Amino acid sequence: MRRVLTGAAALLVLAALLVPGDAGHLTPLAFLALPVEILLGVAVVVWLPPRARLVGGVVAGVVLGLLTLLKLLDLGFGLALARPFDPLSDWPLFRSAQEWVAESFGPAGGAGAVVVAVLLAVGLPVLLTLAVLRLSRVVAGRRAAALRTVAVLGLAWVVFALLGVHVVPGSPVAAWTTSGVAWGHAVRLREDVADQRAYERESAVDAYRELPADRLLSGLRGKDVVFAFVESYGRDAVGYPSTSALLSRRSAELAGQGYAARSGWLTSSTIGGGSWLAHATFQSGLWIDSQRRYGAFVESDRFTLAAAFRRAGWRTVAVMPANGRDWPEGAVYGYEQEYDSRTLGYAGPRFSFSSIPDQYTLGAFQRLERDAPGRRPVMAEIDLLSSHAPWEPVPALTDWDTLGDGSGYPPTSGAGASPSIIEGQDAGRVRDNYRRTIEYSLESVLSYLERHGGDDLVVMMLGDHQPSPVITGPAPNRDVPVTVIAKDPAVLARVDGWGWTPGLAPSPSAPVWRMDAFRDRFLAAFG
Repeated sequence: MRRVLTGAAALLVLAALLVPGDAGHLTPLAFLALPVEILLGVAVVVWLPPRARLVGGVVAGVVLGLLTLLKLLDLGFGLALARPFDPLSDWPLFRSAQEWVAESFGPAGGAGAVVVAVLLAVGLPVLLTLAVLRLSRVVAGRRAAALRTVAVLGLAWVVFALLGVHVVPGSPVAAWTTSGVAWGHAVRLREDVADQRAYERESAVDAYRELPADRLLSGLRGKDVVFAFVESYGRDAVGYPSTSALLSRRSAELAGQGYAARSGWLTSSTIGGGSWLAHATFQSGLWIDSQRRYGAFVESDRFTLAAAFRRAGWRTVAVMPANGRDWPEGAVYGYEQEYDSRTLGYAGPRFSFSSIPDQYTLGAFQRLERDAPGRRPVMAEIDLLSSHAPWEPVPALTDWDTLGDGSGYPPTSGAGASPSIIEGQDAGRVRDNYRRTIEYSLESVLSYLERHGGDDLVVMMLGDHQPSPVITGPAPNRDVPVTVIAKDPAVLARVDGWGWTPGLAPSPSAPVWRMDAFRDRFLAAFG
């Protein structure tokens, strides 16, 4: 039993040292490596007196446990957001993650996720501390053999490092995985401090902040303007043959009804999730790619697109069906009214995380705002969520006259994500589900135009970010489509200088702007 426990302790420590923080290197062969940290640890333990060895073992076990947790967080963030975890600013995302699991898998799933997270956070440091203490006692009792082993393996490590021996690309046999992760986070911490100073300099410059109302958005006077964010609508989606065919066909149909469209690309400040970072970037004209920058933005009085419309006389509203609680950030953006899951009047079945179908969201906006008597022109940001992960089930488009309160939608099983998303299997089916949800969201917007459009409506339809690497694969770009649709030729004439592609789909060579450049270009074109 003692040998079994010692072997288990050794395997646990080796696994903790070798587990990568990058999902691209997470393969069984990546564990066929020699970690330098264990060689250094054995060399130190051999020379420590018993009391110092006990203290050192506890410290080493706790530190290794925390670094292993950090690597697991890096893995999760890499799979979901294509970036490592930021220990300074990402803690608020845990609440969002728990809510996503609860919405997608039900309350039991949300509670289970919390239990697993707590067990890992407490259990890993405790187990690794016990494992390190056990191994240190074994090594101290066999000093001569331990030193000989370290000398031989240390020489082998140096040889492997000099020769650059790899079992798999990116995973050297002479490993220093855990030390590398710790060093990488330390470097990023220094970069974060510099980035905060850079953000302060960038946010201090605003060419439009003091512009009077009569010089703002004069090219859109009398128009209702809708900014429709289609969740996870990225460059990859436009590349699907059926989605491309849909956009081509619908471009022709809309043209036959008197509409025109122009499309380009925006480079989002986020990927896989964190939609609020993209929304803040789009609205503020600042590059907001982290929770740290977002926190600075919501504590500021930055002049946003919504604030520009409000100053120029529009009624400004935000339609955010994912929100189920108060949203104080709305005042920062400059919205007069916010609608959320509590105020949209939806009484239908839940559709996974995107619990309110996009067609209903658009219909509720029409009923609550554009059909209201005696209203003034409205500017709205509408967040469309049916294409949000986990990408199933997909509601069906229905007749606009029968939407009602949504209770007419057929009931669903309430099942959220496909197990393949969690298990990493059947990627083709997951991508097909993603494609279908994107096409539903696009059809919802275009069908709304056909039903409720006219000369007095301008729609800006765009993605917030690319989907997670589960869909795109590793190292995707961050480009999202952006399309302006209107019947009034004067509106499209204002953007002729942008060089955008005619129609609903941007060509691969259409101009690509960073998303933070949009605010100033838009205000310049229409002011």
